[in-house]
Amino acid sequence: MNTHDLDAFIAVVETGSIVAASVRLNLTQPGVTRRVQNLEDALGVPLLDRTAKPLRPTAAGREAYEQGRRVLGALADLAASVAPVGTEMTGEFRIGVMAHLSEAALSAPLDALREAYPRLMLRVSTGWSPQLVEQLQRNALDAAAVCLPESTAPPDGLAADDLGPQPVLLVAAPRLGVPSPARLNDLARFPWVMSESGCGFRRVIRRSLEAERLPFTVAIEASNSDLRLSLVARGLGVGVVAPGALVRSRWRDEVTIIDTVDFRPQGRAWMLHRVPASRLAQPIALFRDALRDTLAEGPTASVKPAEVAPA
Repeated sequence: MNTHDLDAFIAVVETGSIVAASVRLNLTQPGVTRRVQNLEDALGVPLLDRTAKPLRPTAAGREAYEQGRRVLGALADLAASVAPVGTEMTGEFRIGVMAHLSEAALSAPLDALREAYPRLMLRVSTGWSPQLVEQLQRNALDAAAVCLPESTAPPDGLAADDLGPQPVLLVAAPRLGVPSPARLNDLARFPWVMSESGCGFRRVIRRSLEAERLPFTVAIEASNSDLRLSLVARGLGVGVVAPGALVRSRWRDEVTIIDTVDFRPQGRAWMLHRVPASRLAQPIALFRDALRDTLAEGPTASVKPAEVAPA
């Protein structure tokens, strides 16, 4: 069995196509196909469902993928452990970042990684926290920066470093007429402009309202924070935004922060990774510490005092 064949198969599974895998590996498409076929011949089973689009692994292929990632990781750890002192780290570091943390994570923390490990290829993906946790658990990521509701503990089986609380603000256009301070029953009378259903803050708001037998009506879903704020500024619903995103948004003067009496949504940021971290222990720690520092600094500018909801 050839590790290059295993590399090709894993690239196809992770990208979903021969074309994308060939770009990742800098190979021709026939070259990738041949390597995958070589691995299938060596194992004696088909590994890909070639009738599916995008390509999907068969049951045997899923097992081969999981085992293959571990084999390649073990080989990389072996090479790193016997490398002469001072040898630069190579290979890849797959980081998942929750959208709420992406602006902070992809600034100074990413720069710190590039400076410390210039030959380490960083593969960054974004998504909602539940998706990133699932990818981490099945070894599709090496580490993930996620934000969980304050009452939710990180999943068992993963190393979890607390990066601190992450407050969010409720905002609305003045013309919408949301009272401030507001109670849950006040908020239930208005539609919401929210992220997709995978967002943890959306889930917290929905559960809080439903626990009081109050309706939760989502008028518009949008994945981009600034797009959501533009819709909120037009009076289309109540929105949720991170303080830093509000400070930097051109819509900040078009919305009002809604203080709440019996409800204050807040999350907590975590850096998660599989154990043991092995050769990636130091890059993970560097990224974690830089992200924690960036989050602690808060927004680059201040929200006007009149706009800040009382604590």
